[in-house]
This record gives sequence, structure tokens and C-alpha cells, in this order.
Amino acid sequence: MKILFVSPEMVPYAASGGLADVAEALPVALQEGGMTVTRVMPKYMGIEDKYDLKKNFSFIVESGGEAKIADIYTHEMDGVITYFIGNNDYFQRDSFYGYEDDDERFGFFCKATLEMLIFLELKPDVIHLNDWQTALIGLFLKQEYLHLNFYSNIKLVFTIHNLQYQGVFDKDVLEDLNLPAKYFDMEAIEYYGKVCYMKAGIVYADLVTTVSKTYAKEIQTPWYGYGLDGLLRKYSDRIYGIVNGIYYNKYNPETDKALSNTFSEKNFREIRPKQKAAFQKKLGLPVKDVPLLGVVTRLTEQKGIDLIIYAIEQLMNEDIQIVVLGSGDYFYENRLMSLSEQYPDKVSVNIQFDQNFARRIYGSVDMFLMPSLFEPCGLSQLYSLRYGAVPVVRKTGGLGDTITDYDENYEESTGFLFKNYNNHEFLTTVRRSIEIFNIKDEWLNLVDRGMKSRFSWSKAAQEYIEQYKLIMKK
Repeated sequence: MKILFVSPEMVPYAASGGLADVAEALPVALQEGGMTVTRVMPKYMGIEDKYDLKKNFSFIVESGGEAKIADIYTHEMDGVITYFIGNNDYFQRDSFYGYEDDDERFGFFCKATLEMLIFLELKPDVIHLNDWQTALIGLFLKQEYLHLNFYSNIKLVFTIHNLQYQGVFDKDVLEDLNLPAKYFDMEAIEYYGKVCYMKAGIVYADLVTTVSKTYAKEIQTPWYGYGLDGLLRKYSDRIYGIVNGIYYNKYNPETDKALSNTFSEKNFREIRPKQKAAFQKKLGLPVKDVPLLGVVTRLTEQKGIDLIIYAIEQLMNEDIQIVVLGSGDYFYENRLMSLSEQYPDKVSVNIQFDQNFARRIYGSVDMFLMPSLFEPCGLSQLYSLRYGAVPVVRKTGGLGDTITDYDENYEESTGFLFKNYNNHEFLTTVRRSIEIFNIKDEWLNLVDRGMKSRFSWSKAAQEYIEQYKLIMKK
């Protein structure tokens, strides 16, 4: 089966979030599972400087009422070929997203992706789209290009990684992309007087997937649906959740050079405390066996930073330490920095993002805090399990699907969950984890179960392959 995997970003070429990790790993796992996979993404500024891209050809795409050049480049990594669609006007910019013409930029990308296939004589069985930046491919494929035999019988999968970001624009974009006004309709992509790219992905896909089974249900409710819950309920028979995986060979505490003291499932009881002590020393925190809590996140409301700040304030009279790594909202950055200045022996705040630093946190802290308002899947809780940190998470989305609560099922537990998004419940759960931390045998058994748990990409890929086969039969 031939799969075309389309994403606005992917590791290692360009990354701003978890989608890029998925776009790196899932295609490789699909290929290992017997699929023939080709990837497509925009050629952002700087990619060509770091990677030896080969320019293949160029062609004209109508966009913004003009004839625009689409330059096609290729690069192969991990046995998967990636095509890059370049246009200096649209993609030679400092950031990936956040421009007034994002509607036109990614509309161009969607058209160019489909039209490129004819030049390559590459007809996939399934086109797998990811998030709103790729979603218009669904409309073009199923409506505008359907009269061309080349595009017949291609199935479409659309994955929602985060429903909060929908690509909502003024209806003028229809004219810019040479699309007829008939699509400005509730049954198509009209959305409260505007145009919604995410809606195109949902309406025209043969299958809509989300990155966890719980999130697939949550987004059909008003609380998590961000205005699209009614549409998602309408198409509920085509919505399916598949939990993301992680690379267990890439994220491996036994071989990770970011750690001062590497360890495995067999020797973590002896070695991991040495790694914790080395990390405490590096952070300038007192080296002692107290609960060390960790946070690696974007500093935004979605990630529950309000709850984390409240918990820090309430726990400062206790013998604990906490390390925070991340950047984001200026208010949260300032509030956290002031806490680190107020409690330098207990709080280490690092306003940046550094992958090696993140791994040191996963491999050193005792508890990993993730009290998200919502979390489609989440990867950090999986990394923390792998590195021996016990997750303390809110029961939402993929967090509830991947962590088994200590108080609900001790025999299989891997962490601590709380249900309601409020300060008191989160603080109570953190205190409960500290209580168990002081019962060493129970705590080490909990760490052991977490390190042995597996959420691999090969498992996720097999689920996707099963779904591809089902829609091919329809």
C-alpha cells in the first residue's frame, strides 16, 4: 500500500511541537510495517542550509490570483523520501506560522502537494493529512480534482493533533485559491461567517483520527470541541483514536549521552539516585534525597501552569525541590522566575527549551507534573515513564489513556491521576505522590512498572495500517 504522509512540520527538518515528532516516527514505523511511505512538507527557510536537498523540478500553481512557482526538492532519511515544496514568497520567513496570509500560504501548499503527484506519476492509495495546514487537500481531492482519473479512488485520512488550532480565515481566501463560492456553506467549510480549514479535513476525509482514544470522544463535547463538536458528532462514525508512540531506542536512559549517569530497568535503583544527585548539583540545588519534581512544557494555560504555580506556592514549607523547563506566556515566565528568586534552594526555573536539558529532567526527577487543561495525546508523560520519573497527570486525553492510577489499580499502576481541573485536587494528588515516595519499596516498584511499560510506534503503526485497510475496502 502506498501512503503519502503530509505534515506542516517534521523532525529533524522543522519542529515547533509534538506533530513534528509524529511526522518523523510514524512514517518510518509504517514503512517497517510493510507500507511504502512518502512524506511531504513545506521547505521553510534554513532547511536547505542544514540538509543536502536535491532540487527536482518546478511548476506553476495558481494562488492569490497569480501564477506562483512551486519548487520541488527531495531528501531521504531513515529509508523514507521527503518531498519539500518551496516558494520564496510563502516559506522564506522567520517562523512557520502566524502570518496574515497563512490561509493563502497553506492553500498553496495543499494545491502544490496534489499537483506534484501528477508530475511524479506517484499515485498513493491513501493520503494521510495532519492538522489544519494540510486539510484543504481533502476539499481539492474530493471535489475540485475528482474529474481527473489520476485522483480517483485515493482514500483520505485526516489526523487531528490539536483541535484548538483550526485555521479560521476570511472567506476571501476562496477567491485567492480559485475555489467557487459554493464551498462557503455549512455543509462544506463555512464556519460562523468565515472559512475553517480544519472543517475541510473533517468533512472530506474517509477517516478522521485523533492521537488518543479518549481525545476522540472528548472533542465531540462542547468543552473540548472548540465550536466543531456538533460537526464531529455528525461524523462520529468515521472518528477513531490511536495513541502516539515514542522511539524507545532513541529515548533510552541506558545510552543517553545527556545523562551524567546512564541506567537501565535492571540497575536504576542503584544508579538513578547518582544521576539525581549530579543534576541537583548542576542546578545549584542542595544535594539530598527529597522529592524532586519536574516540569517540561510550553508555559501556556493549556498545560496547567496556573495549577503548577499554585502547587509550588503551597509546597514551599515542605522539604521538596522542583525544576521547570519551558517558555511561553510572559506572565507565567515572570511568576515562575520570581518564585525561583524567592526560593533558590527549592525552585529552579529555566526559561528556554533544550532537548538535552529535558532528558536530564526526565532522567533525574522523582515526579513529573503534567496537569493539562486538555492533552490530545502527550509525549512527555511517556518520556518520563521511560526515564524512571513517575507522572502526576490530569485524567484527560492521552494522559488518561497512558497512565494507570496508583489509587485505582495499584498492581498495574504507573503514576497518579486527578480528574477535575482545580488547584486543590492537583495539590492533593502531588502530596499523595510525595507520601508514596517516602515508602521506598512501593515507590521503586512504581518506577519499575513505568520503565517497563511500552507505547511503541510499531504498535501505533499497526493500528493505522488496519484502519487504512478498512477504508480501502469501502
